[in-house]
Amino acid sequence: MKREELTRYLDEILDAGRFRDYCPNGLQVEGRPEIRTLVAGVTASQALLDVAVARAADAILVHHGWFWRGEDGRVTGLRRTRLRTLLHNDINLIAYHLPLDSHPQFGNNAQLGRRFGWLPEGRFGEQDIGWHGRLEKPDSVAAIAQRIGNELQRTPLLIGDGERLVRRVAWCSGGAQGLFEEAIALGVDLYLSGEISEQTVHLARESGVAYLAAGHHASERYGVQALAAHLAEHFGLDCHFADVDNPV
Repeated sequence: MKREELTRYLDEILDAGRFRDYCPNGLQVEGRPEIRTLVAGVTASQALLDVAVARAADAILVHHGWFWRGEDGRVTGLRRTRLRTLLHNDINLIAYHLPLDSHPQFGNNAQLGRRFGWLPEGRFGEQDIGWHGRLEKPDSVAAIAQRIGNELQRTPLLIGDGERLVRRVAWCSGGAQGLFEEAIALGVDLYLSGEISEQTVHLARESGVAYLAAGHHASERYGVQALAAHLAEHFGLDCHFADVDNPV
């Protein structure tokens, strides 16, 4: 399919224009005009670019792209190497950050909720990125943490009472520890995000609300996979997900 057709479709279904984001969403680096093979991944690292080159991909679709606000804009060193890889191989780079966190079907948080069996009841946080809901059946924090570790193949960091019974939960993938206080105010028993900060520990201890840091990368693998699978089914694109290992 044509590059413009694909990017226009993605912009529309992800409602990319409504987000105030930290980076440009959509087409970030222009490659060849025709797209048949697409490699999807979490982050546009050199390792992912190399996978795309090896697969003779026409496009790369990621959650974490390039050109972040406040970042040094000079194309030198590692940035030059990355950009040269795309331009030399005529590969398109397409990235969606907050739109891919938020989407009710393909979003990271939608996918996490489905994987964990949580029942969404609403949104919270800036631009409604965070989700909150309830468990179908109440369970202990420790049991939930174990299931999440098995599902994500990464042991989460648990702060709080493992024996606490969880009925209501809030979650937001990636680096969303800053939403913890808002989650506490919702009256949840547990909050899950990808990362944790020093002050998060004190908030969990003092509020009694358990905190699970499941890993930034681990919690954001599923949105881009779901979106790529949709593109494969909807347009017949040859889509491949490459899970570049990241322990954070």
